[in-house]
Amino acid sequence: MRILGLDTATRATAVAIWDSDGAAATTEGRDDPAPGVRPHHTTRLMALIVEVLERSGTRWADIDRIAVGVGPGTFTGLRIGVATARALGRAQSIPLVGISTLRSLALGAAEIGGPGSPALGAPEGDGQRDRPADDSPPAASFDALLAVIDARRGEVFAACWRGGSPAIEPPPLLLAPAALAPDALARRSPELGSRILAVGEGAVEFRPILECSGMWIPEDGSGLHQVSAINHCRLASSLRAGAPDEVRPEYLRLPDAEITLRDAGQA
Repeated sequence: MRILGLDTATRATAVAIWDSDGAAATTEGRDDPAPGVRPHHTTRLMALIVEVLERSGTRWADIDRIAVGVGPGTFTGLRIGVATARALGRAQSIPLVGISTLRSLALGAAEIGGPGSPALGAPEGDGQRDRPADDSPPAASFDALLAVIDARRGEVFAACWRGGSPAIEPPPLLLAPAALAPDALARRSPELGSRILAVGEGAVEFRPILECSGMWIPEDGSGLHQVSAINHCRLASSLRAGAPDEVRPEYLRLPDAEITLRDAGQA
């Protein structure tokens, strides 16, 4: 099964071609704007799709389904990604699968260097306070994996899984996807676990607040913080695909414009 994956829920634009049978090499393309630079979803998404199709030697007729990140994420970004996936699905008669961007982010972190991995390790005892002087992580395992996306307006979108690996058959969900303030998320730390790995741009943005609660956050430039369209594809391979119009964004809160109007009316 060959799958085209794409995500525009965060500032990054991520696209990939993945073959569940390994008949074709995995090909990924992405655009990661520098800090402070606006996302390039509108100009880069279709260009990256064309690029990965050409690099992988994939024709539209070869694609069995499209996996699109449905968020949570920015309102404009999600609209661009989902609308593009729907249009491609209808034009090429390809079914779609909506993928939780948080679940995909957590899956990537768990398997690239997650719980118990020698490449990442984990804090022993109580998180940051037990990190050795040379800043190399100890070898104990994490008991929870928290995916965090910057929701702007001083909030984050977050979800947490027990054991750290939201695989095809995910373990118990300790925190369902929600929009909340970073300090509110930090206060939830005791109920999530004593050793929590937090990944994603939201974890980087609000590192001081989350680390004070004992969470372990990889260095800012770590690939564990990136949303990968490859993991969208992997998740989509075992989920039900449907008609393009069945896939809808998961915003979790009102668009910024509506929040601004609401707040102005209450002033």
